[in-house]
Amino acid sequence: MREIVFDTETTGLSPAGGDRIVEIGCVEIFNRVETGRHYHCYFNPEREMPGEAEAVHGLSTIFLSDKPLFSHKAIELIEFIGESPLVAHNASFDFGFLNHELERCGHPPVCLTRMRDTLALARTKHPGAKHSLDALCVRFGIDRSHRVKHGALLDAQLLAQVYVELTGGRQIGLGLVAESAALTVAGGETGLAAAPRPRLEPRPHCATAAELERHRGFVAQLTKPLWERFASAS
Repeated sequence: MREIVFDTETTGLSPAGGDRIVEIGCVEIFNRVETGRHYHCYFNPEREMPGEAEAVHGLSTIFLSDKPLFSHKAIELIEFIGESPLVAHNASFDFGFLNHELERCGHPPVCLTRMRDTLALARTKHPGAKHSLDALCVRFGIDRSHRVKHGALLDAQLLAQVYVELTGGRQIGLGLVAESAALTVAGGETGLAAAPRPRLEPRPHCATAAELERHRGFVAQLTKPLWERFASAS
C-alpha cells in the first residue's frame, strides 16, 4: 500500500489567525518501505516571519522572499500525494494547515479519513512515555544527530522510520521469502543451487538395559519423592 509521510513548517500555530505554511516535505513509502521518491518545497508566506517561529525552523523572511507561493505549487503537491493515506505527527495540526492552504487557492481539502497520526499511535503503543519525534527516534534507535533545527523533509524522513516501527517494524524475513520465491524458474529450478542434504539414519531412542539400571539406582537415592504422596493416597 502506498502512503505519504509528511511534515510542514509554518509561521505560527493558527491558520485561521493568518499563519501560513512555509515548507512541506513528503516521503513516499510502499508497504512501509521508503521508495526514494519525495516532494519538498519552500513557500513565500506573504507575511513577516515571527521570531519565535524562525527560532524553531530557521527560515527567515529574507530566505523565503524569493520562494514560490503555495498556490503556484499546489497542483504539483496534489499530484504527488494522489489519493494515498497521509501520515503526520500530531496530524490534525499539519492537516489543518494543508487544507487551509488548499482551500485558500481554490482546491478541495484532503479528506480526514486519509489521516494517519503517529502521535496517536505512539500514545496507544507506549502510554505514559514521551511522544515527541526526538523521543521516538531515541526509543527506536533512529539517528537524528543531523536534526539541529526542524526541517519538513528531514522530519518526514525521520517520521517515516518511526511510523514503520510503530506499525510493527521491518519484517525482513518476509522480504527474504519473497526474494527466494522470485529466484524460482521454469522446471522447478532456482537461481541458487542448493547442495543435496544427506539422509540421516534415525537415532535409537529407547533406553538400554544399563541406562534403566542406572536410573533405578538414582531414584532409589531420592528422599521422600513427590510421587509417593499420590501413590499412598490412591
